[in-house]
Amino acid sequence: MAYISNYSSVSSVSGALVFAVSDPRVADTRKITLTEITDYITANISANMSGYITQYSAPSATGFTVSVTDSQDSIHLILTPTAGFAAGTITLPAASNCLDGQMVLVNCTQAVTTLTIGANGATAVTGAPTTLAANAFFTLKYDKPALSWFRIG
Repeated sequence: MAYISNYSSVSSVSGALVFAVSDPRVADTRKITLTEITDYITANISANMSGYITQYSAPSATGFTVSVTDSQDSIHLILTPTAGFAAGTITLPAASNCLDGQMVLVNCTQAVTTLTIGANGATAVTGAPTTLAANAFFTLKYDKPALSWFRIG
């Protein structure tokens, strides 16, 4: 790879600036403009900068079951039960669809005395809460090599 040793500093940045890029698939070096780089980055960054897709559920009876959206997105589940309940279940996304590092963040506005977390094909849900106080929250992170969810908060 050749490097330019004599260069002058750029006095202003514009979309017309050109960069050299290497395409290893064809062993070729090509040019790309700053505008093209910016367009690519913009098109490939999620509009949801928090990294979470929000899902809402408002259970209205004890014994409720809420299934977290079955996708490869990290999910922020906001539970707003109509009252405190004796029992409830949260079913996680299918392990076969999960990505390594995918997360589920859960907030709950009411108490749930007995909480069950459904692994949905995962080997384990380590550290899963078994009860929730009003305004409680927790986060689970999926570890693909272990095929398990781990509580991280």
